[in-house]
Amino acid sequence: MDQSVAIQETLEKEENCITVSFTTLMFCRIFIYTHRRMAITADDVSLEDIIPVSLDFAIVEGEQLLYLELRLPFGSNSRLFLSEVNRAWSGRSAHRDTSYMFTVLLLFRVDYLLKNLIIGKRFKKNAFNLIPLNIHTCHLTKLATRRLSVKSFHYDRDDLVRSSSHTPSNKAQILTMPQFGLRDNLIRCELLKNEELYTYLENYSFFLGTYNVNGQTPKESLRPWLSCTLDPPDIYCVGFQELDLSKEAFFFNDTPKELEWMQAVSEALHPDAKYALVKLVRLVGIMLIFYVKKEHAEFISDVEAETVGTGIMGRMGNKGAVAIRFRFHHSDICVVNSHLAAHIEEYERRNQDYKDICSRLQFRQLDPTQPPFTIMKHNVVLWIGDLNYRISDLDVDDVKELISKKDFETLHSFDQLKRQIDKEAVFDGFVEGEIHFQPTYKYDTGSDMWDTSEKCRVPAWCDRILWKGKNIKQKHYQSHMALKTSDHKPVSSVLVIGRINGETYKKTFEEIVRNIDKMENECIPSVTLSKREFDFKDVKFMQHQAETLSLFNDGQVPCQFEFIQKPNESTYCKPWLTANPPKGFIAQGGSVDIELEVFVNCSTAPELNLGKQQIEEILVLHLERGKDYFISVTGNYLPSCYGTSIHLLCQLREPIQDMPQETLRELVSMSGDENAENSEKPLDIPKELWMMVDHLFRNAVKQEDIFQQPGLRSELAEIMDCLDTGIPDSLPGSNHSVAEALLLFLDALPEPVVPYCFYQQCLESCSSASQCERVISMLPQCHQNVFNYLAAFLRELLKNSASNRLDVNILATTFASLLLRSPTKQDFAEKRKTREFFQHFLTQGSS
Repeated sequence: MDQSVAIQETLEKEENCITVSFTTLMFCRIFIYTHRRMAITADDVSLEDIIPVSLDFAIVEGEQLLYLELRLPFGSNSRLFLSEVNRAWSGRSAHRDTSYMFTVLLLFRVDYLLKNLIIGKRFKKNAFNLIPLNIHTCHLTKLATRRLSVKSFHYDRDDLVRSSSHTPSNKAQILTMPQFGLRDNLIRCELLKNEELYTYLENYSFFLGTYNVNGQTPKESLRPWLSCTLDPPDIYCVGFQELDLSKEAFFFNDTPKELEWMQAVSEALHPDAKYALVKLVRLVGIMLIFYVKKEHAEFISDVEAETVGTGIMGRMGNKGAVAIRFRFHHSDICVVNSHLAAHIEEYERRNQDYKDICSRLQFRQLDPTQPPFTIMKHNVVLWIGDLNYRISDLDVDDVKELISKKDFETLHSFDQLKRQIDKEAVFDGFVEGEIHFQPTYKYDTGSDMWDTSEKCRVPAWCDRILWKGKNIKQKHYQSHMALKTSDHKPVSSVLVIGRINGETYKKTFEEIVRNIDKMENECIPSVTLSKREFDFKDVKFMQHQAETLSLFNDGQVPCQFEFIQKPNESTYCKPWLTANPPKGFIAQGGSVDIELEVFVNCSTAPELNLGKQQIEEILVLHLERGKDYFISVTGNYLPSCYGTSIHLLCQLREPIQDMPQETLRELVSMSGDENAENSEKPLDIPKELWMMVDHLFRNAVKQEDIFQQPGLRSELAEIMDCLDTGIPDSLPGSNHSVAEALLLFLDALPEPVVPYCFYQQCLESCSSASQCERVISMLPQCHQNVFNYLAAFLRELLKNSASNRLDVNILATTFASLLLRSPTKQDFAEKRKTREFFQHFLTQGSS
């Protein structure tokens, strides 16, 4: 709830409560309110004082003690800002003159709105500084020379929940602050070992709900689903999929249905409790809403939200996940809502989507030097969503017969998700409660009848709820047949999750810190490396390779390691190499495995293809308070047509891997010499491009959802190998995989089909078809040929739009950004103009 509403109720009709952005001053008085932990109504707040503020921030001193509280929104930027202020404060020496206490007024620029300003401790008139501060760089100017009297700073979502205040009062608490991060890893390790001492079950219930609404608007009350428990839950985590199936939602991530479904959820929460909205996050049609009981609000902190798309080319948000992480008391909890790949035969793609979500969805830490939090680094992970795993190896009649007998145990043995978990292919370590309800998909909308359409989908448990962590008990797991809005039925689960006893936790924490104090600085840390030389064989474009470097702590103390950059270098390694983790902690006698991963992508392939760069690197492994170790990484890279220029590919009649790199470099050097004698006339278009387009023209012009559904990663690798080696003559894999290979080929071009130097001309000519054609006629001949060839192919696809369900907008959106790439980041207007430019060639043709 927006607390400004409560403030507004206390004002006169002619007075308005406004929000303030500190980029410009928008007010002339500061209203000082006192209020309860969370202000809901006008009765919860009272006006204490009004402080006049001139445009140059001359503040009039009040008679009573006043305080300044800065309320910032939840998120990494606020946390980074506060950590930088904290670091600056910790470096100041206290002034001996304690007759006055002064306040520094922090003036900073943020993209968020700042509400609820409170003035700080008693101050002497004009004895303060104004400090310009950019939150993105967190660069502080001079602080006041007087001693600072600091009241706790709370950062929070601007209209929701307050985190509890924290004032450093003892050594144990201080050690958890950013400037004492060297021992954090050891403390966490020891706390984890003693977790059973301070963790216990308490009646904190989490309601988890998931519902694929099939693009519908809420037509009925959600109370049968969200208020199905006798007692009100303490926390709600409600996920939706396919919130909006329109093209506007897909391409512009904007939908009015977000507010409609959010309102429906708010009205359906358990009537016996009051709830506050903590966070909402949405990616296209995947939405997650997080509510908490009002009385638990102060125990919620560190709230972050992230999204990741796993659709076509691993970017589109029609499939993927949204996640919210937060701290409840002392437990770190992550809730994930995902929508994985569809269709019964695509279980491997669903497995891959799960792995991509786990690896790519990351939350930044308070300390920017620390690696981000991944999903699995939390104490508790709650995973909900339309996972789309189906029932296989049974025909539809057999499935329905088992359902009619309520023999869900037998039916569950044919469930793809159960089989993949049993094989440890996905959701390793996760638990799902026993299923005692019938499949939740697919029904005729508005009824409880199984799918009667022509496709007659086999019923399946697509909608699932799983969890991972200790001290978790499930109270119920069920579907809700009463809701008929969608072709899915919603599912709910109530979990009782153990929490940490604050007092016991504090005692355990302090004991650990005392033990660490005794052992600190006793000796120099050292490690043993499993090997110091790594050689990667046959590195290929977009094909991951990894080897394991094992570190064993053979010293007498725990050690902290980090890969550091060499002199005059900005990063610790070249962009095609990563070490995971790049830094970490090893307990005494412990070990850690580091994955050295080689992955050549669009940005690193061009120079490797031509031999200008090699797979060669020296990593420097540094031990905190210890010595450095040097690790050699080498390998041989197999050149690829991916990441090679159109001009060079037109010069090659043989597969690129059959060409010596010296020959490739000679051809590049001759590219600007118009008088150079070429033994053969160059190809009109690259043969690799022709192979992919020709395959799609012969096999996929009527393919449903072509260029909209991703292919399999294994098939993409086979297709790229075929193009680079010429073996076999025809392309392997599905049509969707070939289509994605084509998009990836265009995305990997060092210079796009329309070279960067023509980009601005394209934007300026987008309103006229004749001007668009004139710009294309000015392109280098090989680029012009490729553009016209692709446009002709896409027009053939449009002729079959009744079968493939493509239209001009979809193709223009998909291809325009690949063919007309901007040399800098595109804004919304540029994206629209590039689509208009390309649409001329799809609708009218070109000369």
